[in-house]
Amino acid sequence: MKLTKEKQYQFLLTRKRAQFGLMSSQVWHDDPKRLCFLISRYKFVAKMLSGKINVLEIGCADGFGSRVVLQQVKKLTCVDFDPIFVKDAKKIADKKWPVKFAVHNILDGPVISSPKFDACYCCDVLEHIPKKHENTFLQNLSKSISKDGIAIIGTPSLESQIYASPPSRDGHVNCKSGLELRDYMKTCFQNVMLFSMNDEVVHTGYLGMAHYLFVIGTNKK
Repeated sequence: MKLTKEKQYQFLLTRKRAQFGLMSSQVWHDDPKRLCFLISRYKFVAKMLSGKINVLEIGCADGFGSRVVLQQVKKLTCVDFDPIFVKDAKKIADKKWPVKFAVHNILDGPVISSPKFDACYCCDVLEHIPKKHENTFLQNLSKSISKDGIAIIGTPSLESQIYASPPSRDGHVNCKSGLELRDYMKTCFQNVMLFSMNDEVVHTGYLGMAHYLFVIGTNKK
């Protein structure tokens, strides 16, 4: 066996190599810094949900960021409406990180769990939901969690779209401004907290300059 120059790194030669999924691989190939932004979003979610027992991710794609949340919660179920992405997520999954992946379209109904999930989140999903279906989306998201559950939605801001790439703009059919997102969340939750985000930094700064938005809802109506 070959030996590394520094012996403390020898174990690396026997470790399983990490694999990228379909979407994360494209990001790494075309614009690797975006993976930093992606992981930062998942870290924020993870910290907000730290200690939760049974958590749901809606719209997980290839599941690249899901492990970050699993570091802070006991159990994580990730769903996506596209079977190709779910199959890819399962393919690169690791037994060390026991995330459950399943195909489910949240517009068809809530995700059933017994007991209900005590929290759910979605990153970069709402902007892909047509406005005519956005109420169904939020209602089914809300119905997936317990009465005192927490919901987190992360989405690019409306103001950021002039800087978005053409492929992103093609898929982003429902971006919102900060106050619009807050009011949308209030239709299903009594308590709503809104945050701005620029690159990897989450803050409470000026909404009009936020590239990304996070909204947290508690106490279902």
